[in-house]
Formats: sequence, structure tokens, C-alpha cells
Amino acid sequence: MNATVSNFYYGAATPVAAYLMACLGAALGLRCTTRSLRRPKHRAGWLCLGAISIGCGIWTMHFIAMIGFSVQGALVTYDLTKTVLSLAVAIGVVALGVFLVGYRGGSPTTLATAGAVTGLGVAAMHYLGMAAVHTNGTVHYDIRTVALSVLIAVVAATAALWAAISIHTLWASLGASLVMGVAVTGMHYTGMAAVSVHLTGQSAVSQSSAGLLSFLLAMLAGPLVVLLVAAVIVMFDPDMVLGDDDWRRPAPAPASASAHAPHDGTDDAHAQQSSPPYHRW
Repeated sequence: MNATVSNFYYGAATPVAAYLMACLGAALGLRCTTRSLRRPKHRAGWLCLGAISIGCGIWTMHFIAMIGFSVQGALVTYDLTKTVLSLAVAIGVVALGVFLVGYRGGSPTTLATAGAVTGLGVAAMHYLGMAAVHTNGTVHYDIRTVALSVLIAVVAATAALWAAISIHTLWASLGASLVMGVAVTGMHYTGMAAVSVHLTGQSAVSQSSAGLLSFLLAMLAGPLVVLLVAAVIVMFDPDMVLGDDDWRRPAPAPASASAHAPHDGTDDAHAQQSSPPYHRW
């Protein structure tokens, strides 16, 4: 018997919260990536923080949305190992894509490769997270809808990586993150539209139990803390509010370097020649 599946058990609360988490992760990732271009000396560190932010944002979006997932006549539980593994996959594949464009630039070939790898990895994270779902039934997928969700993931990942290396201003990055939130959340709900559940037994529970909600909230706590820490780091970075002209300028030399630079007297002589003559009255 096919069960009635819902992704909106709590109404609009879960999709809206999931979308906001996807936007937050995308915004932090974009700012960290553009920050790495401004200060190449610390590029690896900023790219790592950007990958972690995007990965945690996508994963948090997925499992916040899954709070609203329910199967009528079935108790939904999750496998802990697969759930944690899906987080590692999300961060790992995003890091691969971010480091590719961060070090090899935004050529069409690099963007296509990084976007495909990252998009396929995001889709793998989603379906690995779905593989962690246990019910008293079997889960089936519509292949065409699954393929559409994978295509959306690849396009969204490619657009995100392009934005990361092409958009430097704060407001443009925020706008791009809103669009990316739509794409990532859309990929999730497209993938969920492919799900059907055939019950092999009957359960007295037909909705998310308090234990399941507690489990998901506990799993979300870690990535949420990571996103909060990343937000604090980005907010207190002086380069966050730079405009396009400022991004094009090279980073200013340290004050100590200019203070200890060799002095050959050329500047003083030039200053004397260009200054007006001094008269005593």
C-alpha cells in the first residue's frame, strides 16, 4: 500500500527556515571566497571557511526541510552514521569545487568541471541523507524527477562558483545568495517530489515524533554553531564592505615595510625642487 507523503507537515515554517539557512551558507561562502582573492596569502584558510559555510548551509537546509517530512501510517527515523556522513560529503565536494576555482580561476572549463563535481556531490549528499531515512516501508524514486533534481544541483553549483569569483560587492553577493537559496531549496523539494513510500506494515504513529524532532535539532546544533562563528568572522573582516574599485587595488603594504625601506634621498630632492622658494623678509 502506498502511503501519503508530505513535506510540509508544519506548513510554511520548515521551507522558509530551510531557505534562510541555504541563503546564509551561500552568503558566507561567497564573501569568504572573494576575501581569498583579496588576500592570496591566506587564500587556503578563507576557501576552507567558505566551503564549510556553504556545505553546512546546504546540509542544514536539507535537514530543516526534513523536519516537515512525514509518512502517513509510518514512523520516520534516521540512521546516525549516514546522517553524519552526508554532512562530510556536503563539505568535501563543495571544498573541491571552491578550491578549483579559487586556485585555477574562472575559465569555462574550470567552472564546468567544478560545477559538475560540486553539483553531483550536493545531489549525493541529498540522496545519502534520504538513505538514512528508515520507515516501516520501502522508499521509491521517480527516475525522471531525480534526474531533474541532479540537473538543478549542477546548475546551482556552477552559478554559485561563478558568483564567488565574479561578484565582489557586498550587496551583489547578498543578492546572489538569495538566488542560490532558491536554487538549492528548489533542488531539495524537487528531489522530495520523486519520493513515494510503499508500506510493509502499519504504525500507530503517522507524523514526526518528539524523539525524531529532538534528534534532528541535536544534529543541526553543530552546523548552526559553525555558521554563526563563520558569520562573526566575516562580519568583522574589514574587506567585507569593499566596492569594485577597492577590490581592483592591490592590498596596502604594511606600515613597517615602508618605515624600514631604504632611503636614497631622491624623494627629498624632488620635494625641494617642487616646493616654492623660501624668502626672509
